[in-house]
Amino acid sequence: GLGDVVTDQLLKNRYVSDFADIYNLTFLHLLNLENFKDKKAQNLLDAIEASKQKPLARLLFALGIAFVGAKTAEILADRFHTLDALKNASLEELQSVPEVGEIVSHSIYDFFRDPKALEQIERLRAAGLNFTQPKKELAGNILDGKTLVFTGELKTMTRSEAELLAKEYGGKASGSVSKKTSYVGAGAEAGSKLKKAQELGVPVLTEEEFLRLIGKIK
Repeated sequence: GLGDVVTDQLLKNRYVSDFADIYNLTFLHLLNLENFKDKKAQNLLDAIEASKQKPLARLLFALGIAFVGAKTAEILADRFHTLDALKNASLEELQSVPEVGEIVSHSIYDFFRDPKALEQIERLRAAGLNFTQPKKELAGNILDGKTLVFTGELKTMTRSEAELLAKEYGGKASGSVSKKTSYVGAGAEAGSKLKKAQELGVPVLTEEEFLRLIGKIK
C-alpha cells in the first residue's frame, strides 16, 4: 500500500522526510491523503506494523548502505545475527566475511560511524523494528565448511535457489571461483566460472550430482 503515489503525497505534506518517519504515521495523517478512507488507511498502518518483524537482512538492505544489495545484506545478517554486532564490527571482521571485499567493508564501516545513520537507527529501534536475524536450522551438515559457486542455467531451480539449498545443508555460496572453492555447480551454457574452475582444478558438479550429494535424489 505504500507505492510511489502515496510516498509523493507523504513527502509533499511533510509527514515524512526519511523512511524512519514512516513508523510515526497516524490514522489521521493517512486520512488527509487523496483517495484514503478508513479501510485503506488501516490496511497501510497494519502493513507498516507488520514490517517491523521482517528479519535483519531486509532492514540492512533498506538502510541503503552503498554496495550492500539484497544478497550481501543476507550474508551479513547470517554472519552477525544482530544489527548491533554488525554496527560494532571492526574493519578486519567485515573483510573476513565471504563476498565482502575491501570497498564494501569500508562502506559498511563508514556507514555505522555516520552520526545521521546512527540517529536514524536509534529512531528505528525506538519504533520497535526487529534488529535480529534468526539462525537458520540446517537440513543437514553434508556441506559444512564447503564453499560452492553456481553458474550456467540449471534445469529444476534458479541459481539463487541452489545457493539457498547449499546453505540449508551447511555450505556457503559464493559468486566467484577461487582456490578456496569446494565445488562449482555448472548448468547449461556455463562460461568463465566453469573455465576458471577447470583451470584451478576445482571439482565441477552437474545439477544432478549436486542434488545427489546432499541426498535430494538417489
